[in-house]
Amino acid sequence: MSYYKVDNLEQYFKHYNKSVREPRKFWGKIAEENFTWYQQWDKVVDFNMAEGDIKWFTEAKLNITKNAIDRHLNKRGDKTAIIFEPNNPEEEALHITYNDLHQRVCKMANVLRDQGIAKGDRVCIYLPMIPELAVALLACARIGAIHSVIFAGFSADAVSNRITDSGCKMVITADGGFRGSKTIALKEIIDEALEKCDSVEKILVVKRTNTQVNMMEGRDQWIQPLLDEASDNSIAEIMDAEDPLFILYTSGSTGKPKGMVHTTAGYMVQSAYTFKNVFAYEETDVFWCTADIGWITGHSYIVYGPLLNGATTVIFEGVPSYPDFSRFWQIIEKHKITQFYTAPTAIRALAKENLEYINKYALKSLKVIGSVGEPINEEAWHWYNDHVGAKKCPVVDTWWQTETGGIMISPLAFVTPTKPTYATLPLPGIQPVLMDEKRNEIEGNQVVGSLCIKFPWPGIARTIWGDHKRYIDTYFSAFPGKFFTGDGALRDEVGYYRITGRVDDVVIVSGHNLGTAPIEDAINEHPAVAESAIVGFPHDVKGKALYGYVILKETGEIRNKENLFKEINQHISDHVGPIAKLDKIQFVDGLPKTRSGKIMRRILRKIAEGDFSNFGDTSTLLNPEIIEHIKEGSK
Repeated sequence: MSYYKVDNLEQYFKHYNKSVREPRKFWGKIAEENFTWYQQWDKVVDFNMAEGDIKWFTEAKLNITKNAIDRHLNKRGDKTAIIFEPNNPEEEALHITYNDLHQRVCKMANVLRDQGIAKGDRVCIYLPMIPELAVALLACARIGAIHSVIFAGFSADAVSNRITDSGCKMVITADGGFRGSKTIALKEIIDEALEKCDSVEKILVVKRTNTQVNMMEGRDQWIQPLLDEASDNSIAEIMDAEDPLFILYTSGSTGKPKGMVHTTAGYMVQSAYTFKNVFAYEETDVFWCTADIGWITGHSYIVYGPLLNGATTVIFEGVPSYPDFSRFWQIIEKHKITQFYTAPTAIRALAKENLEYINKYALKSLKVIGSVGEPINEEAWHWYNDHVGAKKCPVVDTWWQTETGGIMISPLAFVTPTKPTYATLPLPGIQPVLMDEKRNEIEGNQVVGSLCIKFPWPGIARTIWGDHKRYIDTYFSAFPGKFFTGDGALRDEVGYYRITGRVDDVVIVSGHNLGTAPIEDAINEHPAVAESAIVGFPHDVKGKALYGYVILKETGEIRNKENLFKEINQHISDHVGPIAKLDKIQFVDGLPKTRSGKIMRRILRKIAEGDFSNFGDTSTLLNPEIIEHIKEGSK
């Protein structure tokens, strides 16, 4: 029997114990029984955690698109692979079968080859949530190019930094994108971004909004005429198991964003296996993940995970509030969605609205509902369970990261008893541990510590693009021999895990990991600002919002605080993106710093939360008196 599907709790524990005892045998069997390979591996895994050197399925040869598309054609060629639901509900939804998808991906792959893209080249994809985004991603994978998708909400500066870091040779973008009532000028943003990049040779442009754009001769081309002429037959490149599949940027707690590199075989096995088991996917189901493909959630659970399982997956262009707050529920009824996977931010925002929005629609097709991006609070969990799942759909509260490639700790639908706010148990093959401050493993239950993983898993990111030392320093140095997730966790009396949040300077806002350093850099660019510090504080809808402490160059009375606040937020918007704007700002005379110059952020966090009870040990502060000033100012 294949390890692929877990049907009950007893089977889960049997699989789990076996996966920990014999991880190589466990993953080897999954890889062998569920995928197509040109050549088998000689070793399931080879690793040195101290060096951050991890290889899965060494010497194996494959192409992920053969597994995600080609192998389904005989049995599922006429089955819908992708349902595209446009931003405007009056625009017709598009159903793309596996046969159609194969044709589209082959044509796009041939266009990329004709434009000089070869195996190992990096291609930046900066597109709205339209079918071309999934097609471009898969076409890169088919020819062995490395895709780097950038969320189409990032500013020109943020895009420029990512393109430069990865040395992209081509950009695939659109004239614009629709998002709710807004139109976003994507081509314009790319033009501005490329003023500072010299690696890009070609831009291919998708027509979506029919807006006027500048097309630079010799560099920019409309994509449709090229696709029209391209052959729909494209031989998939034979890839090594450890060849890079994609680079995806995630915020660092210090310095520039980290380009996480995921490789081909391990990521394939992990995303497919987790999709099938966590969501209890069956052949006739329709799966909808509301994330953007610009994030890892979209990579793994809109594109790769579902397609590797021959599933029907939904790509939604719009937002939950447009044209009104019933949009999600209308789509669930319309497409008879069976698994619905969204973020706590969306759940909290929708829970604030009148129940009439949800009661108008029949959600009886739903079997499983999931949560992703940040820990879900209890109130939101119950609202989701009661009103969306009608208390009959398991809530799979999934914990994982860009770095992990796939879900790590989560209930398995219809298998694991759920518990509000708990991600519950690790998936088979995943070995979490909690560590104390002395780097010792904490045994037993009812304990809190830093969450680490003690044995590699196939979907682990292999490096940070161009900076392996940073990869080792970030993930393997805090707890030698283990992968440090950057999160704290609590393990309860039965061994269930609850994620308590980041332990470094990354704030999760509306499910997006935002490093404080790039935001502070943007604020500090303002001519009036001397220094700044950012922390997160609880927010009803976003989970966490950003609170900025800002020191101005000219101290004294600030004449127009409101204008300055707007200007600072505009700076953030320009340099990082609108998602990183501050909700609150406090102008201060100084920041609490240790003698080594490190800002004591835990004090700033407590003040932002309105908690003045106990600031802990402040003996290392150079200027303890500043705390009173900041405290008073916050009131």
